[in-house]
Amino acid sequence: SIPGQPPVRPQGRVSAGAHRQVTAEQLRARGNALFQAGDHGAALAAYTEALSLSDAASERAVLHRNRAACYLKLEDYTKAEADATKAIEADGRDVKALFRRSQALQQLGRLDQAVRDLQRCVSLEPRNKAFQEALRALGSSMHEKMKAMSCTDSKVEQMFQILLDLEEKDADKKQKAAQNLIVLAREEAGAEKIFQSDGVRLLMQLLDTAKADLMLAALRTLVGLCSGHRSRTTAILAELGAPRLAAVLGVEHEQVSLAACNLLHVIFDSLKEGLQKDFRGKEDAVVLDSSRDLKQLIKHLLELLVLEGASAHGRDNALNLLIKVVPRKSPKETNNSLSLWVIDQGLKKILEVGSTVCGSVGSLPVTENSRMSTSVLLSKLYEDLKCDAERENFHRLCEDYVRSWFEGHELPGKLRAIQTVSCLLQGPSDAGNRVLELEGIMDCVLSLCASVCEAHQLVAVEALIHAADKAKRASFITANGVNLLKEIYKHSERDSIRIRALVGLCKLGSAGGTDFSMKQFAEGSTMKLAKQCRKWLCNEAIDAGTRRWAVEGLAYLTFDADVKEEFVEDKAAMQAMFQLAKSEDRSVLYAVASTLVNCTNSYDHEEPDPQMLELAKYAKQHIPEQHPKDKPEFVRRRVRKLLTAGVVSALACMVKSENPALTNSCRELISRLFLALVEEAEDRGGVVAQGGGKALIPLSLEGTEVGQTKAAQALAKITITSNPEMAFPGERIYEVVRPLVSLLHLQRTGLENFEGLMALTNLAGISERLRQKILKERAVPMIEGYMFEEHELIRLAATECMCNMAMSKEVQEMFLAEGSDRLKLMVLYSGEEDEKLRRAASGTLAMLTALHPPICKRIPQVTVHWLEILQALLLSPSAELQHRGAVVVMNMMAAAREVAEQLIASEMLEILSVLAKDKDKP
Repeated sequence: SIPGQPPVRPQGRVSAGAHRQVTAEQLRARGNALFQAGDHGAALAAYTEALSLSDAASERAVLHRNRAACYLKLEDYTKAEADATKAIEADGRDVKALFRRSQALQQLGRLDQAVRDLQRCVSLEPRNKAFQEALRALGSSMHEKMKAMSCTDSKVEQMFQILLDLEEKDADKKQKAAQNLIVLAREEAGAEKIFQSDGVRLLMQLLDTAKADLMLAALRTLVGLCSGHRSRTTAILAELGAPRLAAVLGVEHEQVSLAACNLLHVIFDSLKEGLQKDFRGKEDAVVLDSSRDLKQLIKHLLELLVLEGASAHGRDNALNLLIKVVPRKSPKETNNSLSLWVIDQGLKKILEVGSTVCGSVGSLPVTENSRMSTSVLLSKLYEDLKCDAERENFHRLCEDYVRSWFEGHELPGKLRAIQTVSCLLQGPSDAGNRVLELEGIMDCVLSLCASVCEAHQLVAVEALIHAADKAKRASFITANGVNLLKEIYKHSERDSIRIRALVGLCKLGSAGGTDFSMKQFAEGSTMKLAKQCRKWLCNEAIDAGTRRWAVEGLAYLTFDADVKEEFVEDKAAMQAMFQLAKSEDRSVLYAVASTLVNCTNSYDHEEPDPQMLELAKYAKQHIPEQHPKDKPEFVRRRVRKLLTAGVVSALACMVKSENPALTNSCRELISRLFLALVEEAEDRGGVVAQGGGKALIPLSLEGTEVGQTKAAQALAKITITSNPEMAFPGERIYEVVRPLVSLLHLQRTGLENFEGLMALTNLAGISERLRQKILKERAVPMIEGYMFEEHELIRLAATECMCNMAMSKEVQEMFLAEGSDRLKLMVLYSGEEDEKLRRAASGTLAMLTALHPPICKRIPQVTVHWLEILQALLLSPSAELQHRGAVVVMNMMAAAREVAEQLIASEMLEILSVLAKDKDKP
């Protein structure tokens, strides 16, 4: 049966074949209606189901032709061509199928074949102007392409001649030629010409010169050659070889290493795209090659991690690449075999970087970001595991690695084991807790905390700090570590050690979170610790790596509202923290974001049920208490002070970071902050001016679902009260549409739905291109759904949004679709009691009747109350409603004689005569 309709029951004796044919026809009719309504995905599903029930060749040809139209709308041109071809095979004179195939071929870049199909269309229907115009436009496009190709040929040859000329001494000339290659490689025609002209071998020669400028040019040209082109990528990888690319990644020159990292990322994307596509038959061999190439590249990246000659930033770039390309992008993807393979082949190598003790003999060169990147990679791999057996294998490998250093080694081995524990606690904390419980580890940490050697003490104190906020160990450390940390804090002569001991105390002291009644320390102790943290944070004589720990301390201490209040009064401390957030050491990002989220109270806090509170009091259970300084007026004042101090530019800088330290949970914290910063309408202009609008777009498209929603809601608030064209200039305004549409999903709150609709209303009123973007994101069915919402504000917002969307031709057509109640709903809403809803609905009718006259004929057919609704609009005390009613009646009078006769036969002429004499309403 068709969704939404009762099953068809045969009358009397009907053959099975006839029954199936009726069902296929019904499905085709349903598909046609859905296509007309703009729901191309649902239309495609209906045609596909009809195909499975239809045996007749002619019927199947029509269905294939219709599916081709759907695929064209959905921009899947390969499938559009395939379906159109099937229709043409059944009937070579099917001009619709020929025309649709020519459109698909144009988009696929096969212009010569597209021309042949269009020429066939013109020969079959010589008087069809649409075919003639399309053929003329395509001919002109081909001419331009041929001209560009001939120009490109000479350019490529010229540049290669300069680069190959051994006698050419002009370095600037060579460099200019190399730069021109980069620009040329960004265009498909240029990239293909370079590839066909033995370009890869010549680019390899540039890489082998070991001159940074020429190497950069070669790497950036290769990026253009590989971008989005799997077969070319496979050929380039075969010629260059994974070892050469890994070697370039590990060079000392930072920019060259980064360019190699970018190239490898593009290569991975192209190869992975090949794996995800549904290839069959002969191409299976290519898919296997992609899988093998991927593993070969990853194998060399893993080897680079432990290669002594590799540079520190090369090692960081390798870690960043592994984070981006190994774990699944979404839990919906079922295949996690790449992560399992990396864990089996390379977990030990990854832990080698995480266990490195800086400054020790024979240690690998690392940066201040290396350990954080390692923790993020380990965390991503662990999260990608699907079952207990896979997780157990991960735990076993980690435990074996820690034991291999801890047992049978002198002090340096034990330090590496403890450093590994720290790295795991910062990443997959379950694995960190497991290794922390290995025999002797915790005792060793506590004894090394009292070491006279600064380097040893640093490793032990950091491990203790990371263990302190893991619930499993916190009680043990509270009992055994607090006194030790206090002793270190009071008596150590080294600030680097004291600051870390202080963070450990801060973590243990913040166990009560925001609960005012659960303070861990004596009155005033928290304030003293916070004051010391701010003092260290502002002391520029201390290195940035150590000052980062002061922010870590504040991230815990700012659960206390007194600490929040003092922090936002300390302008120097705020500026110092913002400067750290913009520095090279990206491992501080999470601590900065946490501190600011605490200051703005932008974490989730549910209001307790009053009945449950009474029950808790009766049962003598603990009841959380809010600090008096966490009331809304205090929070608003703190937000203002942070805005004045320049928090937005610091956050915008944090979002730009490509570092693994910008984890999804860190993104979520930043999104929460932005939502708190734009809560008040008067603050939104300042947030946009300092780069907040631009920063919110990537936050709304990537990260946790909560983080994306918070960022989308912040974008909606900005779009509602600001001029969207100024808030999001140029192409940026089109990037805002998708996040706003995401707020319409049913799982979002009523407030998020409302703000999403309001923001889309503003965008839909700006331009047809924006309306097309909203249509493409399939927002219209969701907007329609909210027009039936019980909540009057949401219903009104949806109707206003539809009013602006009605300026689009596609939306106007939807109001005429068979079996649709859209027009009826608009007419009925024009007669509702709610004046704002009437204004929105009658405004939509005025727009529709003006832009699409066939709608005028349909209005009398949708409801018997149409005349009295129009008369009520004209007799309304509101001039705006009268104006809208008059426009609708005028459009209907002009549209069709039979409608005009119905209007004149009623009391309409009398009402219009009275209104025409009203001089107060020109």
